[in-house]
Amino acid sequence: MSLTKEVKLEVIGKHGRGPADTGSAEVQIALLTRRINDLTEHLRSHPKDHYSRRGLLKLVGQRRRFLDYLQRKDIEGYRALIKELGLRR
Repeated sequence: MSLTKEVKLEVIGKHGRGPADTGSAEVQIALLTRRINDLTEHLRSHPKDHYSRRGLLKLVGQRRRFLDYLQRKDIEGYRALIKELGLRR
């Protein structure tokens, strides 16, 4: 269920300010979105996996808090990120 090193490096390279930028809100939102999408696919084939569903809901809440923070701090960056990731709000 976790992301591989290659996937993380790809996401960091795409959304980060540099190759070592792992802590910015944009990178964390992108990583959480990738994990959420993977868990969503898992739950489509395993609908009774309630433990993974709980984990998914926790990830969605964490991403929501990051998005709220980014919206307060950098509204243009927020708009660009949700458009790029395909998130609706």
